[in-house]
Formats: sequence, C-alpha cells, structure tokens
Amino acid sequence: MNKRWFLIFAAGALGAAATLPLFARGWTPQTNVEIVVGSAPGGSNDKTARAIEKIVTGKKLIPGTLTVVNRPGGGGNLQLSYMTQHAGDPHFLMVTTPTLLSAQITGNSPLGTADFTLIASMVNDYVVYVVNAESTITSGKDLVERLKKNPRSVSMGFSTGIGTHNHIAAALLMKRIGGDPKALKVVAFKGAADAITTLMGGHIDMVTTAAGNVAPHVASGKLRALAVAAPQRLAGDMAAVPTWKEQGVDLVWGNWRAIMGPKGLTPAQVTSWEAVLRKVVESPEWKQDLALNYWSDDFNTGAQFKKDLADDEAAMRLVLVELGLAK
Repeated sequence: MNKRWFLIFAAGALGAAATLPLFARGWTPQTNVEIVVGSAPGGSNDKTARAIEKIVTGKKLIPGTLTVVNRPGGGGNLQLSYMTQHAGDPHFLMVTTPTLLSAQITGNSPLGTADFTLIASMVNDYVVYVVNAESTITSGKDLVERLKKNPRSVSMGFSTGIGTHNHIAAALLMKRIGGDPKALKVVAFKGAADAITTLMGGHIDMVTTAAGNVAPHVASGKLRALAVAAPQRLAGDMAAVPTWKEQGVDLVWGNWRAIMGPKGLTPAQVTSWEAVLRKVVESPEWKQDLALNYWSDDFNTGAQFKKDLADDEAAMRLVLVELGLAK
C-alpha cells in the first residue's frame, strides 16, 4: 500500500475507534447485567444502584441491559452469598458499603474485600449528627461538653446495628474528644426512618445518619443538625450545618458506596467496568443525583481505591476493638 494512503487509512481507523462505544473497545457483556443491592428498595444503596442503572441504560454505555436486584437480609450476607455463587462472572456487580469491612471485623460475616473484585468507589455519604429542634443541645460544642461531662446523658440512635458505620460515627466522636467509646448510651434501629421518628418523638437525644435522610426535617424546622463529619460543608438545605472541624473536632467519616464484582474477574473486565462507571460519574445526570442526595463525589479505582479501603479498615478495626466488638 502506498505510504501516503496507508497513513490516511490508519488515521481514519484510529478516528473511528475513538468514536466507538466503550464496550466495543474491550470486553463486552454478553447477557443481562445484574447490580445487586443488599437492602430493600428505597434506601441509599438502592438509590445508588438505580442512579447507575438509569445512566448506563439511558446512555447505552453497555450493549445489553442492566437491572437492579435487591437481596436484603442477614445484615447484607444474603447479597454477599449470592455474589460468591457467580465467581468469575463479570455480569454481576454489587453496591458495597463500610458494612463489608465492619461485618468481617466483628465476625458477623466471613467475607471481606479479598473475596470480591474491586472496581470503583462511587460516592461518600458523610454522617450528620442531628437532634430534635426542641433539644437543649444547640451546637456541636454543646454536645461535646455534654459528652465530656456525662456520656450516658445523651442517648444516640442509629441504623442498622451495633458496629455499623453510623455506630462508628458516634464512637469516633467520643474518641476524638478524649472519651471512652464504650461509655456511650447507644440505641440501634433497623432503619434510619425508625431512628428519626423516635428522635422527633423525643424518645432519644440524637441520631447519626446520612444527610439525605434528615435534610427535609432540618429544612422544616423539626430537627436541628449539629455537625457534619465532612471535610467541608454540604450544599443546599444543609449548607448552614458546620463541619466538626469548624467546631474543633478532627472528625471526617462517611458511608461510602462502591461497586465490586465477584472474585476472579479479569483485568480486561475490570478495566471495562471502570471505563463505564467513569462515564457515569462524568454525566450531568450523576451530578444531579449527587446534589439531590447530598452525596459527595468519591470516584476512585485501582491502587487508590484499594488504599482507601485499607485505611478505612484500619480505622474501623481500631474503634471496634475499643468497643469490644472485634473478633
């Protein structure tokens, strides 16, 4: 072939390749893809999965279909067990949270990150500390003074159980102010809605939860947000809520949500899903979901994602050991 025409042909081929959909450049899903959620429809994990499904499907980021499958029960173990049944199959993804780490540390699950394929961290849902609007605790500093004086004077509610990330959020606060996390008076609820209803009824003093769960109640004046454990203030109705750092407490803690696959996925399959999810987080629709739910962008893959998980596991283990919950 004439060199000039060869160069023109090669340039054209490269240009055409650049316009191909992501899934056409590497591994391609061959059947329907399931994104598995370990909780019932309507919760934060479910919202994350459905936001991804909507964008992937709407923008045709994969050639076939992607459906959300809810596998609630067993503290998340039914979801994990289901995923282990599909080892090596890249047509199964799951939404994971810090519960994957804490459950293994506390002995509530034999499975951990080593039993799955890491793909990408998606969002962080920073924990907010809220009280009833009629509470005499009017600020984070008030809460700190109360806890230092008598930790048992403040009943703290959270979901979904002892040793979970919302419990750790309360324990970390106590630890950061020099107190004993085991001295806290804590009440675990099956769901955030139950905890919030009990708080509004005046039966507990405080709740640690995601901002999206309480923002409407804060806006309506029924609840007061004392602090958010975020590196900077949130937006929207939560913009007036100061961070813990602003109030002299070095505390950043959230409920991240990530995507993992079954154990045994190939590098090509992981790379393909990373590329698809990167397109998801770059979309304006995803940015709208972040704002709507008060989520913070936390997209990471590869070595950084692995390091973040290791850092969180170490921090959680330290607290859970102090709480006497680590096995």
